[in-house]
Amino acid sequence: MGSVHLTTGLLGVALAAVILLLLRRDHLYVMHALFWVVVAAAAVTLGLWPGLIVRLAAYTGIVYPPALLLLAGLIVLFVKALHADMLNTRLEREVRRLNQRIAMLEADAGRPGALPPDGAAR
Repeated sequence: MGSVHLTTGLLGVALAAVILLLLRRDHLYVMHALFWVVVAAAAVTLGLWPGLIVRLAAYTGIVYPPALLLLAGLIVLFVKALHADMLNTRLEREVRRLNQRIAMLEADAGRPGALPPDGAAR
């Protein structure tokens, strides 16, 4: 086994260890951690069995095997960016709705006969 393949495999294992550490310390959301663990597992797999990419390229009809890696990387990055945009949109929608609720509560609190902010009777 070449040193490049061993280095790639070790980097994948190190990446998985860092991801699990971040997850354990609650610095990384579980769904994001799962994505990065899959990336680390793919790095370990392709690092330890480099012939796998050649076989996959031959099976898919791609003549130059590194092109398959680039294509797969682009697809993964596209899916990750799309997923991040979907989460961002959902969070922005929730923040907007919460802001509207706060504005309505503040408007109700300004009316005569409304309860004060702490909810106690006058």
